[in-house]
Amino acid sequence: MRLLAVLRDVDRSLSKQVARRTPPSVGQVLSAVEEAAESTKLWCGSAAAMAWLGGWRGRKAAAGGLAALTMAQLISNGLCKQLADRPRPPKEWFPHDEVDDRPDSSSFPSGHTAAAVAFTAAVAPAWPAVGAACALPAAMVALERVQSGAHYPSDVATGAAIGLASAWLTRHAPRLILRHWL
Repeated sequence: MRLLAVLRDVDRSLSKQVARRTPPSVGQVLSAVEEAAESTKLWCGSAAAMAWLGGWRGRKAAAGGLAALTMAQLISNGLCKQLADRPRPPKEWFPHDEVDDRPDSSSFPSGHTAAAVAFTAAVAPAWPAVGAACALPAAMVALERVQSGAHYPSDVATGAAIGLASAWLTRHAPRLILRHWL
């Protein structure tokens, strides 16, 4: 129980610091990137561009990214949010209007972050340069989720972990299944 109390204190402190210390111009850029990523538009658009312009490597990267993103969304939004009914951070912690435009669903975990990290981590092994390019908007999405008051930092960290696990599973599961069951 002590660990949960420490986690709540860290969440509160980091949330307030990010909200206070993010300049409004940076907040606007973060919001624009998050809006592009809303409903996975940014990642699906990136996958389409990779498949169209990248030949075999682009199609492989796009397929892996979309598979990992789908798995991350199913785990974070389809399972975890249904099991954990965590309220969003209190509005009074955030000195801006963005806090009024957030979902009513459970705060835990961040599905946006899970999708962004899953896509990026799955693309990177197939096409490292594009994976590195995807890392910046993925990080911006994660930061925005805290800055806007939509999530606690622990929600975002858990979403990132789900994204990494989803990318790993989509890359390694077929081989593991073949090795152990066939």
